[in-house]
Amino acid sequence: MAILKIARMGHPVLRRKAAPVADPGAPEVRRLVQDMLETMEDAGGTGLAAPQVHVPLRVVVFFVSGQRAAAESDLDDRLLDSGGREAVPLTVLINPLIEPLTEQTAQGPEACLSVPGLVGQVPRITHIRYRGLTLEGEPLEREAEGFHARVVQHECDHLDGILYPQRMTDLSRLAFAAEAGRWAARTTPLDDETAETDG
Repeated sequence: MAILKIARMGHPVLRRKAAPVADPGAPEVRRLVQDMLETMEDAGGTGLAAPQVHVPLRVVVFFVSGQRAAAESDLDDRLLDSGGREAVPLTVLINPLIEPLTEQTAQGPEACLSVPGLVGQVPRITHIRYRGLTLEGEPLEREAEGFHARVVQHECDHLDGILYPQRMTDLSRLAFAAEAGRWAARTTPLDDETAETDG
C-alpha cells in the first residue's frame, strides 16, 4: 500500500470524465482501492475519488462517521425532515450511478482534498439512490439522505470532472476554512438571514 499524491484544482485529470472499470476484481483495481483508502485516511478525508489520485477511473471510496451523522441530525430535522443519521460504513463503489429521488435541494458546507484550505456552500439534492459494483463485482444499491447523499454526490462529481466550486450558485460563499470557522462562531441568525439553512 502507498499514500498517493492528491491532484489539486487546476490539474487536467480533475477536469476529464473518468473511464468505466472493466473488471472490478482486477489486481490493479484492488491495489488502487487500498492506496486510496490509505491516502484518504492519511489526509483525514471522508471520501476520495480515483481522479483525485491521478487515476481517471470510475472508483470512489467514502464513509460517514456516526459522530458526523449525529451532528447532521438536527439540521436534517429542521431542513429535510429526513433520516440518514446512521453511520455509513467504509464503502468502495465502482462505476457508480446516481438517481435523484426528489427535486428538493439544500445548501451545505463542503470542502475537498483537491481544493485545500477552502470551504463553500453547495446546493445538493437531498434524497438520492445510488448503485454501483463492489470490489467483488457484486451490485450495491442504497438510498441516501442528508450528509450521506452530499458525500456521494460530491465524490461522484469527481468522476465527471466537476469540483464543488462549479456547483456553487454564489461564489461569495467560498472562503478559507479557517476564516469561515472563525466567523461562523460569531454569526447569529440575526446577522445572516441564511445562517440556519447553511448548516
